[in-house]
Amino acid sequence: MTNVMKDYFLDLDAAAKDPGRKVAWCTSVGPAEILRAMGFEVFFPENHGAMLGATRVCMDTIPVANANGYSPEICSYLTSDVGAYMKGITPLTKAFGIEEIPRPDVLVYNTNQCKDVMHWFEYYAEEFDCPIFGIHPPTNLPGIKQEYIDDVARQFEELITFLEPIMGAPMDPEKLKQCVALSRQATNLWSEVLDMARLKPSPLTFFDGTIYMGPIVVLRGTQIAVDYYRDLLAELKDKPAAVENERKRIYWDGMPVWGRLRNLSNIFSENNACVVASTYCNSWVFPDFDPEDPLASMAKAYIKIFINRNDHFKEDYIEKMVEDFNIDGVVFMAARTCPNNSNAYYNLPRKLKNKGIPTIIIDGDLCDLRCYSDEQSTTLIEAFLETI
Repeated sequence: MTNVMKDYFLDLDAAAKDPGRKVAWCTSVGPAEILRAMGFEVFFPENHGAMLGATRVCMDTIPVANANGYSPEICSYLTSDVGAYMKGITPLTKAFGIEEIPRPDVLVYNTNQCKDVMHWFEYYAEEFDCPIFGIHPPTNLPGIKQEYIDDVARQFEELITFLEPIMGAPMDPEKLKQCVALSRQATNLWSEVLDMARLKPSPLTFFDGTIYMGPIVVLRGTQIAVDYYRDLLAELKDKPAAVENERKRIYWDGMPVWGRLRNLSNIFSENNACVVASTYCNSWVFPDFDPEDPLASMAKAYIKIFINRNDHFKEDYIEKMVEDFNIDGVVFMAARTCPNNSNAYYNLPRKLKNKGIPTIIIDGDLCDLRCYSDEQSTTLIEAFLETI
């Protein structure tokens, strides 16, 4: 994994310094296949935000964004990343010797996750005097209608028209098919990796998954991602139990607490509990990709994601995951700055509890550790595990 991500970032850095190559920024569940098919190298600021969180550098950068008018209540990926840019630092320097994030030639976002990405990318569009394009799909969907797919597919067509003069070449339909085919292969393999956790005992945990997921986020549409997950799947088939004496199996809903992954992993494993499945890691499983109908299938895949569905769908989805993975209890992480990916606020935990599924809510955040208490979370989790 380290070499895959290192090579990815070093190539991005080289592309940003090469006048013959172009860099596009994209949201994590945005149309990366279109960008790669057109020849752009693709950078994902949310991934950078997660790195800032995991390294805890964010605790020095979030206050910088706050002091410059960005509320502490908005997405801490945004404030971590914008604050890091304002401060002139990046965790890429310590990790890979890269001095700065790659400057964009174009910015492309998709509001299928939230509206914050629009404001985030608009900041950089102004900062870099850079062209920007937004995809705005219907949201909070109970079901997927053909008119929704058609709407987003038309926006993808408009995006291609917008990008062609920036790249200086038309879209090659065959390259788009190839990219979508590679994304389909990678996402199918990623799904198989996550499904390995159905085994008892499981060879991986949710916390492992947050690391393994790197290529499916940043390298969709490439052979590199396909090869990585094919190799990982083979390794997992021979891997021992991730948690010795696994006795309880947990589902994690919501964002990771990036700066406390190891700590949380230890709390569960020390109590013989394995977090075997999650909403988050499964958000990059896209079975609808179809290289023979690339734009429509991408549209369908990217509007079907969990975060873009209504509460009834989410309730049914988690209930099915509980059954499929033999879950003993569900942990809801209520992220202070990410209400769109926190499902603890509108009675969903109680609805599941009324169906006989034990649930607990822990307060925290994806990056901002000022919103997270180690002591309180440890006490709540250990008490919960004792009762199920």
